[in-house]
Amino acid sequence: MEKIGFGIVGLGSISKTHAFALQNQSDCYLVGGYHRDPGKADRWADDHNCRAYYSLEEMLSDPEIKAVSITTPSGYHLDPALAAIRAGKHVLIEKPMEITEERIAQLIKEAEAHHVRLGGVFQSRFQDAPLLLKKAIDEGRFGTITLADAQFKWFRTQEYYDSGAWRGTWAVDGGGVLMNQGIHAIDLLLFLVGDPVEVSGFTATLAHDRIEVEDAAAAALRFKNGALGIIEGTTGSYPGSLKRLEICGSKGQAVLEEDSITKWEFAEERPEDADIRTRFSGSTSPGGASDPKAISTIGHIRAFADFARSVINETKPSISGEEALRAVHLIRCIYESAKTGTAVKY
Repeated sequence: MEKIGFGIVGLGSISKTHAFALQNQSDCYLVGGYHRDPGKADRWADDHNCRAYYSLEEMLSDPEIKAVSITTPSGYHLDPALAAIRAGKHVLIEKPMEITEERIAQLIKEAEAHHVRLGGVFQSRFQDAPLLLKKAIDEGRFGTITLADAQFKWFRTQEYYDSGAWRGTWAVDGGGVLMNQGIHAIDLLLFLVGDPVEVSGFTATLAHDRIEVEDAAAAALRFKNGALGIIEGTTGSYPGSLKRLEICGSKGQAVLEEDSITKWEFAEERPEDADIRTRFSGSTSPGGASDPKAISTIGHIRAFADFARSVINETKPSISGEEALRAVHLIRCIYESAKTGTAVKY
C-alpha cells in the first residue's frame, strides 16, 4: 500500500505534535521539516530523526514528499500552502486554515485547480466523546435542541503574548481568544449543531497589555434549526478551565468537558448510557486551558490518518477547506457584530 511522505513547514511548538502524529501512522510518515533558520531546522530534524530542509523550494522539490502540513503562525499559512499546492503537493493546515474567508477561498480554488487534497486540522472532531455526542444528535435523542453553548475560559500569561511579535496581532494572529484559542470549541459547536443564521457579539481586551486583539468575547447565536446558543471565551481566567460544550433539548441534555462527558441524560435511556457515563467521566487531558502545549495527541493522530486516507482514496478529507472555513466565518461575523454593534447574518 502507498504511504504518504509528509514535510512540515514551520517548526514551532505545534509542529512537535504534528511530528508525533506522523510517527504513529500506518498510511503516512514524516520525511522532514523546513525552517528558514538552518540551525533550528537541524535541531528539529535531530530531535525527530528526520530530514532538515533549508528552503521551501528544497522541500517541495523532494519527490518523496507527497504532502505538506503547515504549522506557521496563522496569517502566514497562505503563501507556503499555495506554493505546495502549485507544486502538486497535498496540504494539511493547522487551525485556523487562514485568517479570512477570502484567503481560505483562494486555497480551496487553487487546490481544486491543481487536483490536490486540502484539509484543516480540527482535532477535537476526532475525539471519542464529541463523536458520541454527534451520533446522539444525529439519532434525534435530544428531541428538539433548544440551547447549544460553547465555553473556553482559559488563561494565558502576559509573557505568552510577549513571546512572539505576531501574537495578539490582527495581521498574523487574525484575532484573539476566538480565532486562536476558542476556534476548536466553535468548530465543534458547528459540527454538532449546524450553522447559525444570525450572530450578535461583544469583544474586549481586559487582562493583557500590548495586544491588538480581544482576550474576552461573548456572542449569542440563532441556529438554522431554531436553537439558541452562547459562545463565551477568555484568556484572562486564572487558572483556566476545560473547554466546555453543552447541548440541551426537549428529550435530553449532555455536557462535554474536553474529552470527558460530565452529563449524559435522556428521557429514553438506552443500555449503553450507563457505560458511557462511566467510561467518559474523567478527562485525560487539560486541553490547553492554561498551557497551549498540554493537549492530547489522539485527535492529531486521527486527523493525519483521515487525511492520508483521503489522499490514497482520492476523496475529500473529513475536514475539507469548506469545513475549515465555517469556524473562521463565524468568528469573523462575531468580530463584525462587535465592531458595528448590530446583529450579523451568518
